[in-house]
This record gives sequence, C-alpha cells and structure tokens, in this order.
Amino acid sequence: MTGQTACGAGPRSPLRAFLRTETGSAAVLLGAVIAALVWANVSPGGYAAWWRTHMSLTIGSAGVSLELREWVNSGLMTLFFFVVGLEARREVDVGELRERRRLVLSVVAGVSGMLVPVVIYLGFNAGLDSAHGWGAAMSTDTAFALGMLAVLGPRLPGGLRVFLLTVAVTDDLVALVVIALAYSGTVRLPALGIALGILALLLALRLAGVRITGVDAVLGVALWGALLRSGVDPVVSGLVLGLLTYAHPAERHALERVTRLFRGFREQPTPELERTLRRGLAFALSPNERLQRMVHPWTSHVIVPLFALANAGLTISADRIAAAFASPVTLGIVCGYVLGKPAGILGATWVAARVSRGRLRPAVGWGAVAVGGSLAGVGFTVALLIATLAFHGQRLEQAKAGILAAVVLSCLISWVLTRSIALLPARRRTRALLGEAQPLVDLSDPVDTARDHVRGPLDAPVTLVEYGDYECPYCGRAEPVVRALLAEFGDDLRYVWRHLPLTDVHPDAQLAAEAVEAAALQGRYWELHDVLISHQGSLRVKDLLEHAERTGLDMAAFRRDLRARAGAERVAEDVESADLSGVSGTPTFFVNGRRHHGAYDVASLSRAVRTARDRASLSDPPP
Repeated sequence: MTGQTACGAGPRSPLRAFLRTETGSAAVLLGAVIAALVWANVSPGGYAAWWRTHMSLTIGSAGVSLELREWVNSGLMTLFFFVVGLEARREVDVGELRERRRLVLSVVAGVSGMLVPVVIYLGFNAGLDSAHGWGAAMSTDTAFALGMLAVLGPRLPGGLRVFLLTVAVTDDLVALVVIALAYSGTVRLPALGIALGILALLLALRLAGVRITGVDAVLGVALWGALLRSGVDPVVSGLVLGLLTYAHPAERHALERVTRLFRGFREQPTPELERTLRRGLAFALSPNERLQRMVHPWTSHVIVPLFALANAGLTISADRIAAAFASPVTLGIVCGYVLGKPAGILGATWVAARVSRGRLRPAVGWGAVAVGGSLAGVGFTVALLIATLAFHGQRLEQAKAGILAAVVLSCLISWVLTRSIALLPARRRTRALLGEAQPLVDLSDPVDTARDHVRGPLDAPVTLVEYGDYECPYCGRAEPVVRALLAEFGDDLRYVWRHLPLTDVHPDAQLAAEAVEAAALQGRYWELHDVLISHQGSLRVKDLLEHAERTGLDMAAFRRDLRARAGAERVAEDVESADLSGVSGTPTFFVNGRRHHGAYDVASLSRAVRTARDRASLSDPPP
C-alpha cells in the first residue's frame, strides 16, 4: 500500500527515507564497534600497525600520501559530512525548517547542547593540558541516536525524529567549524586561497542556476585537495558542497513531461530517445534528493562503520578501565554527554519558549524533548574524529573509553525516560509526548464544508483529505482502507475527496471527475463516486451514462450537465489546490492538513489519524 500512479512522486519523503537508512545502519555501526574492540584486544599491535599503513595516490609529480586511518577520517568521512549538508539544505528548502522559527529553535537547542557539555568538560580539566580536547565532548552521533530512537519509536511521536535530526545537523555544522578552526594544523595561505577560489566558482555556478554535473565532482575533489594542503581538515569540503545543493519537490508538469518522453521511447526505442528520457527523469527530481539516494546508503552502511572500525579499537583491562575513570578526560566526556547534552537541549528549548512567549515552541511535548536530549548524549562518530585530532597515546584511550561509556549510559537513560512517560495517565502522557505546538500545514486550501464533499461528521476533530483519480488503480486499493478508517474512528473522522485527474496517463479520468460533479448537482455525489471508484476500467461516456442510470440520477439533467461540462471549473479548482500543495501523484493523503508520507494501509493511516486526534484533544478541556 505504498504505490502511486506512475507520474506521482515517490512513496516516501526524502526525510523518511533518510531516517530509515540511518536507523537501519545503526546495527552495522554497532557491529563495527564490537569488531574494533575485539581486534584491538586480540592483536593490539596488529590493529595499530594496520591503520598506520601508508597509502599513496600520485598523478605525475602530484600526489597524496596518508595513513589508512587518515584516508578514512579525512577522506571517506568527507562523504558523510556531504550527506549531512544535503539533509540540512533539504530541511531548510522543503522540510520542517522551512518555518524559520523552528530553524531558530533547533539552532538554539543544538548550540546550547554543545556549549553545556564543553563547560562541564573544561570544569573537569581546568588548568590541565588535556583541556584542549574539549571538542570531543560536544557532538551527537546521528546514526546511533536515531538507531536507538527506532528501538523506542513505537512509544514516541514521529516529530521527535525530526527534532532530533535538526538538532544533530546543527551539532554537526558547529562541530565542523570547530574542527576547521581549533583542530586543523598550520594553515598554508596559498593553498587556502586556492580553496577559497574554488568555493567562489562553485557559488557562482549555483547563482547562475547551473545544475549539478560532473564538473561539480571535479571541483569538489579539487576543493578537498586544496584544503588538505592548506592544513584545514578537508571534511569541511563535504559539508560545503552539501549545503550548496538545493532541494525542491517533484513538480507535476515535469512528471507529465517524463510521461510523454516515456511514451515516445516506448513507440520508438532509439538510443537518442533513451538519453532524452534519462535526462528528463533526472530533471524531475531535485539534485539534493538524487544525491542523497546515491550517496547516503554508502555512508551509512560502509563509510561510518569503517570509520568506527578504524577508530574505536580500545585495549580493555581492569587497570586501564580504572585508570580511565579516574582520568579527568574520561569523566569530562562522560558527564558532558550524559548530563550536559540533555540539560543544554532541554534547558535552552524551555528558555526559548518562555522568552518568546510560545512563539518558539518545539513540535513535540516536553517529555519527548527530554528523551531527545538524552539520546543526543550518544556521541560517537564526530567525537571520535575530534578525539583522534586532539589526543594521542593514553589520553586518546581515555577519551575513547569516555565516548563509549557515554553511548551506553545515554541509551539506558533514554529507555528509562520512555518507560516513565508510558506510565503516566493517558492525557498527561499525550501532552508530554505531543505538546501544544501546531504542526506545519502542507495543505494550501483548508477544507470548506460548504464547498468540499465531506463523508462523516462535519465537526469531526480529524480530517482526512485524499487527492485522487477515478482511473488510478492505487486509489481503488485505498478506498477500502478509507471505509475501514471511517468505521474505526466513527465521529472522530471526516473524509474529503479532491480531484486530481492525471490525464497524461489516465485519459478518462477528467470526464469521470466531471461526471461525479454533475451528480453532485443532484445531491448524489457519493453514490456515483462509490460506483466509479469500483469500476475503474469502465469510464467512457457510455459507461458513465449506465453508471448514472443505475445510481438513480435524472438522466436528462445529467446528460445536459455532462455535455456542458458543468463540473469542469470545480475539478480545475481541485487541481490548482493540488499544485499549490505540492501534490504530484495519486493517491496523496493529508491528515489535518499535514501530508501523510509512506504506506496508506489501515495500520499506517490509523496511526496518523490517532496522533492527530490526540493532538486535537489537547485543546479541549479535560472531562
């Protein structure tokens, strides 16, 4: 139950695809950590020697020679930060952060969630030479945090994933600035000037509207090399390129063009038309989404686990553990993550909400924010990266011990908080999880009971809107689901159908929509709607007349209205509202104005409707 008619957008939003990839990679990352620990304890010398092996890439007299660990940390991890930049840009362009107040709140929470752990770390290391390692105590690991959230997910609102992700993206952006300014080597100005020149060229290409091409990859590699030569950690190049890659939803006119190109190729499958079709498909999707789908699985399932394998190796013994937890480095990192992260995120969010008098408010409840803050204490990837730049020898071992201990403790605290919230009375639990902030509304034209066709109670607290097409087979599959939802939720749910006839793939859909509107003029809209959605292969004029007669319509009036296209204007209004709402395929559902992504089976839509009902109940006085 995830399909859409061919010209529709993908069944999952980029954000949900991102989360699914990230959480699915958590198990691979955990396996890599365990493998590194086993390797480092079975063969300490072999583990260290392997990652110190030099590998060189040369072209003529130019080349780069780095240890294997450096190739992973400064080379492959560039792609990890590239994906971070892509997701940050996507959220700002079309995601949750398009409402700038939420962007401000995420930045405030993210920065505070870094500053408080740093202060705690410096408190443990004040006056010691280990104080310069403060950067190892501040950054959240997105993969581990979202992986743990997936385990706790059934008990937590979906908005917490977005809140945690946006805080983590801010976290990563600040961490990269810290790496560039505080943990880079001696800066060589000529190479840095070349890097800035390449960056200026990339900016000029974006401002000129040039689409992503192979030239960008070449310039990206050149930027990486220039930063490496300059002494600035080259992973910064990945973040910059990601932030420069714009995102936009697939537009219906672009998808209709792809349909025409496919038909042309189907009729005449030549190499020239095949290339044109491929270009049309590429132009229909934003560069941001195409690159995320291409790169993100590799970073999540290969690069980040490889980074863990190269850096998480820690020789464990009773003496080493005792020494580590007596060390200010270990204690500063553990307390910074376990105590400082949740205190910084929750405290800053609460202060921002109070100072702004509710204008800056998290999209979830305070209980969920507390769980998110504790999950943000899961620091691993960037924390290890900074630790390897700041420490060596025994201090590095102590930092690794603190980072790994913080992962375990933060996950445990998050589980305890989640279980505690589950024990609250129903209304208090709902408020703790969902809060009072209004969710973003994606539906451009709100439901108007005087205009829209409504099935169910007019005053129901939850409204399910479907943009559909009578010739779309996926809409036919969704119809029994809608009926089941109306039966399950009773007076709490009303259903609205809006027309989106996809004439490029369904030639009879427009006429069918106008026929239903002609039936509406006689007060028999839903009767003919139910017949047509169950007879999708019989929508020609002759068929429509037979369906109308069986429905009991006044046939003379129906023929007159159908011939005069009396319903065409109404159908066109629905199509316009679909375009304004970013709808490009059928069926597309909205629950209380918020677009539903993913499957549209009974279980998935029931969860969305139940969440909307719970949120609506918070505005009602308790019985």
